Amino acid sequence: MGDVRILEIKESVFADNDRRAHQLREELREKKVFLLNLMSSPGAGKTTTLVRTIEALKGEFTIGVMEADIDSDVDARTIAQTGAKSIQLHTGGMCHLDAEMTRQGVEGLGIEDVDLAILENVGNLVCPAEFDTGASKNAMILSVPEGHDKPLKYPLMFEVCDIVLINKTDVLPYFDFDIELVEQHIHKRNPRAKVIPICAKTGEGMDAWADWLRTEIKKWRAGE
Repeated sequence: MGDVRILEIKESVFADNDRRAHQLREELREKKVFLLNLMSSPGAGKTTTLVRTIEALKGEFTIGVMEADIDSDVDARTIAQTGAKSIQLHTGGMCHLDAEMTRQGVEGLGIEDVDLAILENVGNLVCPAEFDTGASKNAMILSVPEGHDKPLKYPLMFEVCDIVLINKTDVLPYFDFDIELVEQHIHKRNPRAKVIPICAKTGEGMDAWADWLRTEIKKWRAGE
């Protein structure tokens, strides 16, 4: 029998991306730009939440938003109506953004006059969680109609997030969704994750979310 070639994998396939992400994060820190990576499944309410977020913070920070989708410019147009700088990123069919794609988005957005840059990642609970984008913090939205079992089914997404927003609390009476139970599931995966119930439609919980962002931006600027 012929010899069998053995290939020893010395480095993670994500190692190059991780290096690029670290470099981008440090460059943004030097420029005092806070980059938030916002993730969720499609329809969880990312864009509506961003509109509310911009309304709450636009008097304090200059905000720029990168909208990532496989196609269309619907979300970027929605954000532009708030007065915030916005750009649409087309992924060419890919279901996530990595560090290099994020860098291209940052360069296209232009951050010379931006304090808070927000990346609305592609709607997906799997792929976006696997790639470090170079963000200062990771956030995700879990909507009530999706069910409280998602932290058990998609653990990595909840493990990489610094904060989880439970959106669409206005429909809690109509769904079998247990907020206390979902918090237990989240903290089982990620004890440090902050959990805030919100309703982007009515504005419930948005003050707490805005306060969290203010605190994190302040710490980022201080180099913490």
